[in-house]
Amino acid sequence: SLTSSLQFGKFNRIGHPGFNCIWCCAGEAVAGKLSLRIQQLDVRCETKSKDNVFVDIVVSVQYQVVRENVYDAFYKLTDSKSQIRSYVYDEIRGQVPKMNLDDVFISKEQIAAAVKEELAKSMTGFGFAIVNTLITDIEPAAKVKAAMNDINAAQRLRLAAYEQSEADKIRIVKAAEADAEAKYLAGQGIARQRQAIISGLRESVQTFQNEVSDVNSRDVMELLLITQYFDTLKDIGSSSRASTVFLPHGPGSVGEAATAIRNGVLSGMAGSPPPPADPMQR
Repeated sequence: SLTSSLQFGKFNRIGHPGFNCIWCCAGEAVAGKLSLRIQQLDVRCETKSKDNVFVDIVVSVQYQVVRENVYDAFYKLTDSKSQIRSYVYDEIRGQVPKMNLDDVFISKEQIAAAVKEELAKSMTGFGFAIVNTLITDIEPAAKVKAAMNDINAAQRLRLAAYEQSEADKIRIVKAAEADAEAKYLAGQGIARQRQAIISGLRESVQTFQNEVSDVNSRDVMELLLITQYFDTLKDIGSSSRASTVFLPHGPGSVGEAATAIRNGVLSGMAGSPPPPADPMQR
């Protein structure tokens, strides 16, 4: 630090860092001290943005006494910190009211640069150098901050709901497509199965007629239907997932089933509706 000495109330000399002697008997006295270190001053300024929101802005000013201008720094200003605060207030209240609140957060570096430029231009003549200015905090009113958080939360919830609905839509569409594809493939399988059954029955009837000469195709068809009937009963009984099934069973019911199928086939070929197998249905 530097010291300023007086002799009989008049400025005499500056004592640089190191050993200095004050001649009290000669009327010398210490007038004051100045630090050559970089100092920091935090200034809180309340102002209003362009969209009429009051906000507190904290500006940290880092300044230093210029060694060559120690006399000016000590004698020209009574209170250097108050002078710096005044310039910060003036510049902040001149910059922020031109911006909306969101722009204040985005443009804080530009605001800090403007404050530094104004301070450097004003304080250089008083022996001070402005090292840097930083905006360390921008704090709107509590209700405004809560409203901003609510707006942000609502936007994110709306986006989340939209994405969820899109995901549900894709899931439903894909499930419908999969179900349609499965039914299509199942239909193809059933059609091929029935075609194979018809082909097998046709070959069986032809083979049976060729080997046994005293039977006609009707008898062979009834024999094959009875065989299929018993095979179906066997499959139902051996299945672990089979439930209770009520159906008429016996030689007469088998014959009625064969008659109904045969009548349906013949009526379909003739283009007329088949007669009911049971007289009670008429």
